[in-house]
Amino acid sequence: MKKLVLLSLLFVSAMVSSCKKDEVVNPEMAVTTTLSGANEVPAITTTATGAVTGTYNKTTKMLSLMITYSGITPTAWHIHKGAAGTAGGVIFNIGTDFKSPFTYMVPAALTTEQETDLMAGTYYVNIHSAKAAGGEIRGNLTVK
Repeated sequence: MKKLVLLSLLFVSAMVSSCKKDEVVNPEMAVTTTLSGANEVPAITTTATGAVTGTYNKTTKMLSLMITYSGITPTAWHIHKGAAGTAGGVIFNIGTDFKSPFTYMVPAALTTEQETDLMAGTYYVNIHSAKAAGGEIRGNLTVK
């Protein structure tokens, strides 16, 4: 009888301890990269630098970035699709307001394919200049 009571208590204890309270999952994920000429394809020798920080919201599928740079006079900036070491096409045009820091939010929720590409690290920010029309500084976005 004592064994049965002990086994019952162990069973109830195991059941109670396995029940978790409702966990609140934060949908915001950090997005970062460093912009440099070394990340360009092919690499560019430049003193220009930059950084991107931001968030990706897994619930709303919205991407928001803060872009800073120095040592460059931009002529264009975009988010492209391409793994590190490869060039790719423009996915989002960031516009023509070249202030630093600059806050950019994608114009619509990312599609499933775009979210997959972002999470895989195949999106990069590229800042173009007269010195390097194909891009002077670049960095692939990392989501954490």
